[in-house]
Amino acid sequence: MATNYEDIHRDVIESCILGDVRAQYQLYSLYAKAMYNICYRMTGNREEAEDMLQEAFSYAFSKLRSFRFESSFGAWLKRIVVNTCINHLKKRKVELVYPDTQNEPEPEEDFVDYGEIRLKVEEVKKAVEQLPEGYRVIFSLYLLEGYDHGEISEILGISESTSKSQYLRAKLKIKEILLSHE
Repeated sequence: MATNYEDIHRDVIESCILGDVRAQYQLYSLYAKAMYNICYRMTGNREEAEDMLQEAFSYAFSKLRSFRFESSFGAWLKRIVVNTCINHLKKRKVELVYPDTQNEPEPEEDFVDYGEIRLKVEEVKKAVEQLPEGYRVIFSLYLLEGYDHGEISEILGISESTSKSQYLRAKLKIKEILLSHE
């Protein structure tokens, strides 16, 4: 049995469904920044992120009648945004497995003391931007968007172990980038 979710923007959403352009703009204004950030983290490119944001909102507005208030509008829209970005990246044929010259990291390498490393948020953002696309996508989906490896494997059509190893490699690469800038 589905539970109805009381969305705080229900009146705006219902006005959008009725074709109110001002309500559409209001809804866009409420969610655009957060959704753009998701697009940017997934694509790593401002222009592509803007395109994905517009594509996702266009799709969301075209499917708004199917929104049943069973979750928050933000969660529903986020799913559309993530899927739009993933479909875009798949069209570019993102290769998620990287050169065999890298050895599989040992699990114990994951336990690193970062206590002495003092980083600014901008340094971390720049390091994430420098990740190879496959690493960045999985890193963003797992750490920033909250998907688990099982969900990521389904979304990207890869094995769960590939998702885990790509995530681990992304973390190691970020550490390497950050330490090289000290």
